[in-house]
Amino acid sequence: MFAEFASPTFWLALVEIIGINVLLSGDNAVVIALACRSLPDHQRNKAVMGGSAAAVGLRVVFCLIIVWLLSIPYLKLIGGLLLLWIGIKLMLPEGEPDENGVAAKSNLWGAIQTVAIADMVMSLDNVVAIAAAAKGSTTLIVIGLIISVPLIIFGSQLVLRLLERFPILVVAGGGLLGWIAGEIISSDEKVQGWLSMDHHLLEQIAKPALTVFVVAVGMLLARRKSAAASHG
Repeated sequence: MFAEFASPTFWLALVEIIGINVLLSGDNAVVIALACRSLPDHQRNKAVMGGSAAAVGLRVVFCLIIVWLLSIPYLKLIGGLLLLWIGIKLMLPEGEPDENGVAAKSNLWGAIQTVAIADMVMSLDNVVAIAAAAKGSTTLIVIGLIISVPLIIFGSQLVLRLLERFPILVVAGGGLLGWIAGEIISSDEKVQGWLSMDHHLLEQIAKPALTVFVVAVGMLLARRKSAAASHG
């Protein structure tokens, strides 16, 4: 474990995991606020902290399951393709959140349960991306989630303002997921067999190619969606 901490690769992957959480978890903060809006002021922080702790634990479990699944042939390819879709989806403009979609809770434990469940339902993209970036390291998964999830919850408004002020951060996030998708797809033994190509060469081609693919497709679809919304 201590050898992991001494590796630059470990710290680079940790930064990737935190960045993924920051970019993909903005909507989760909205759900948390909606679930806790009917609580008295003195209980809101307790509900947020309790729900966050439960969400972190559940994410760790799901990440470990996905890490195991990604060791099965073909599933790395599927996971990488899913990451491409997540990266493109990240770049699309979203509509206004529907407050009626999340029930407000008037008691502390009900709010904690709602926060934890809603966070997990909305976080499939986070979990897949984190598992891919961690490259099988349980230590990275646990540390990355412990650091980033509270950061998202308590700094969500700041994060959302930064993303609105600097749209390039959203584009960079989509590109990051394309890069990770290229890395995970190129590591699938079946893909390597199909293409009869050295793993390192395939990785060097796939990572920048899929980064460009996600950014290009995401920007194109985002423009079309914005144009359709302005005419609608």
